[in-house]
Amino acid sequence: MGPIDYIVVEFPGNRMTGEGLPLLVDLVDRGVIRILDLMFVRKEEDGSVVGMEVADFTGDGALDLAIFEGASSGLLGEDDIEEAGSALEPGNSAGILVYENLWAAPFATALRRGGAQLVASGRIPVPAVLAALDATE
Repeated sequence: MGPIDYIVVEFPGNRMTGEGLPLLVDLVDRGVIRILDLMFVRKEEDGSVVGMEVADFTGDGALDLAIFEGASSGLLGEDDIEEAGSALEPGNSAGILVYENLWAAPFATALRRGGAQLVASGRIPVPAVLAALDATE
């Protein structure tokens, strides 16, 4: 198995354009990632967090996310949903995506066979990378 990552993407004002959907489908089709969980939540004005149906988010009548309907491994629990919701501003929604990095599975397997162990991992936020690059130029 490859490394498992998650992202929470906030949509201010519940505006989901669906523009990223074809790119996500492409990553799955090319075997780069495997989607384990995909869930959408909305934070109400009173601060409560509610789940949203995987459906037509752009309002054009097409089921934009139907290809991912039922994508649920059970890894996301109610506490994860609440934690994701706590990061949202009231009146906004978010997509929660848990995915396996399939591209890394053969590499990880080879390392494990050789006795290697992962001792640290992390992610550098894009704004930090851009700021560092700007500072060096």
